[in-house]
Amino acid sequence: MALYVYAITGKGHPLHLDGLNGVGSHPSAVRAVTGGPLCAVVSDISEEIRPKRRDLQVHQEVLERLMADAVVLPLQFGYIAPDDQAVQQALEDNTDGYLATLDRLDGCAEYHVRASQADEDELLRQVLQDSPEARELNERIRAGEQDPQLPLALGEMVAREVQERQHSLAAGLLQALIPYAREHVTRPPSSPDFLNLSLLVPDDRKGDFLAAQASLAAQIEEGVDFRFTGPLPPYSFVQ
Repeated sequence: MALYVYAITGKGHPLHLDGLNGVGSHPSAVRAVTGGPLCAVVSDISEEIRPKRRDLQVHQEVLERLMADAVVLPLQFGYIAPDDQAVQQALEDNTDGYLATLDRLDGCAEYHVRASQADEDELLRQVLQDSPEARELNERIRAGEQDPQLPLALGEMVAREVQERQHSLAAGLLQALIPYAREHVTRPPSSPDFLNLSLLVPDDRKGDFLAAQASLAAQIEEGVDFRFTGPLPPYSFVQ
């Protein structure tokens, strides 16, 4: 029977899986498949799995249960293996790499930081207040000048200023937070975000990291939405 695979752990992981049922419309018990010094946490599956709310929640609950006891290598939602033998073979074929990654992630959790411009009108007001050139163009337009190039020039000027401000703020957030992380990953943000940052934070730095995050949230300029999530399974740092 096909298996849905949630994570890979070391063989010494406590694997407190009692009472956990897996994904699917007919969920089966979550169990472990052992291969050498590793285990894969799986459940039997007899259907195609789609990212429905219930199954996404179950996937996350299994990972949270595992993370509470020891380090895990989380798999993204939807990973299917054909049978136990295939899982065992994968564990044995990749033992050294999995063990090295478990060691690298041990004692850490992932945190996400995202930032976006929550109030574009407020940002425009700030740009017009701080930029004499933009303010002059805006005043000429409001005074009724008919030059069609004026709105275009103002739009380009504001866009450049917004981008510079966002790049500066993103760089400042990075500089403030990455000293608390063992590793970090930045990804191209999706609009309206201008920062998409993942951090691998050791447990012994968690308190300092959370304090720094709270301080930044209190200091961040008006009109910016600063979003912080974690601790999470270290998806971004599994190679």
